[in-house]
Amino acid sequence: MKQSNTMRYLPHTEEDIRQMLAVTGYKSLDDLFPTIPSDYRVKKEMCLPKPLTEWELNAHISELASKNASSCSHKVFIGAGSYAHHIPSIIPYLISRSEFMTAYTPYQPEISQGTLQGIYEFQTMITELLGTEVATASHYDCGTALAEALLISLRKKKNIKKVAVSSLVHPHHRQIVKTYLEPAGYKMVELPATLNGTTDLSPLDGMDDIAAVAVQSPNFFGCIEDIAKVKSVAESKKIMCITSFTEAIAYGLLKKPGQLGSDIVVGEGQSLGIAQSFGGPGLGIMTSSKQFVRDLPGRLVGRTKDRRGEDGFVLTLSTREQHIKREKASSNICSNNGLNAMTAGIYLATVGKIGIRQIAQLNHDKAVFLKTKLEESGFKIAFKTPFFNEFLVKAPDGFAQKREALKQKGIVAGLNIEKYYPTLKNHYLFCATEIFSKDDIELLAKEVK
Repeated sequence: MKQSNTMRYLPHTEEDIRQMLAVTGYKSLDDLFPTIPSDYRVKKEMCLPKPLTEWELNAHISELASKNASSCSHKVFIGAGSYAHHIPSIIPYLISRSEFMTAYTPYQPEISQGTLQGIYEFQTMITELLGTEVATASHYDCGTALAEALLISLRKKKNIKKVAVSSLVHPHHRQIVKTYLEPAGYKMVELPATLNGTTDLSPLDGMDDIAAVAVQSPNFFGCIEDIAKVKSVAESKKIMCITSFTEAIAYGLLKKPGQLGSDIVVGEGQSLGIAQSFGGPGLGIMTSSKQFVRDLPGRLVGRTKDRRGEDGFVLTLSTREQHIKREKASSNICSNNGLNAMTAGIYLATVGKIGIRQIAQLNHDKAVFLKTKLEESGFKIAFKTPFFNEFLVKAPDGFAQKREALKQKGIVAGLNIEKYYPTLKNHYLFCATEIFSKDDIELLAKEVK
């Protein structure tokens, strides 16, 4: 391997490399990669730009960032799984403290009491928010948490290979579920939508070979599903009822899915004090009743008493292959988004029970105001079903061109969902949260009228 005069990323010296090669029995680093055809090996220096000073690099990154539209510089009336909310200043300050700023699982309780207690409080507040009994200490995102929940149902029904998932579950999350299930020989059956924008449960009448039914509420269209009805159907078929969500703030106002009968509730916690980002980071939430505690993947933090009678926090349950035998592990692909879970815990503690209800009410009111204004501007509301934060509209002719023009004015007017639902041509998903002012909404309505 040709050596460069520039500093190598790997810290090994030539002598280190010689000693390691001697142990392996190879003469050179190239001998380690015989399976890679020579045509695909890099034989020359990498084509990289010249090095920059710190201030030159900062200027370059700022220039690149300015090419992206963000909710800081634009009015982005899109939700669809990622939501712009006000983040109290106390949250980034606290979460940046060295006591909290780690993404690692706190394996050593004697030196991790602060982190463990923070996660324990997160679990407690999440179960209160969702009306369940136990919560894990976080996962990658909602999509992976949903896939894990469906795998639990399949493990419970050992001879069953199928699950039913609403077509109104976020399209990305359904794709993640397929990625998890199909290689393992499982199948996901999609339930269609009704004319009122909710899940059509009637196809379940002819399905006796499924392990669970999963719906999202509020669903991808923003409509609120009848979880109690889904639970009733699931009970009649002796299968699990799984509920997911992408907007955690909604449950500051809506009835709690756990109290409505959901066996497992999974969701995305990005709205709880976590800034939006291009594809991440997210916060996968998973909660359930106590009867499924040993089926949950990941880890649970518990509280106990030490020898002096003082509270102590420990990892009570860890079901990953890193901790137990692989064949006994309930999940081999799950992780702890510890810093995001801590952020969500600080957010919930900051706003409190009254605060989150007020924020949820404000979100709903802003979305209703946006809906009314768009209707006055010639848009047709797709569904009359109760909704939260976002809703689907059919746009007037020529709106696609107007939408592109509005981007130059710093306004992103809704999401075209034809890519995900080909039959819904010229339909757009609009969202408004508490960060939008009355003037913002009225300006949008005026521009598109």
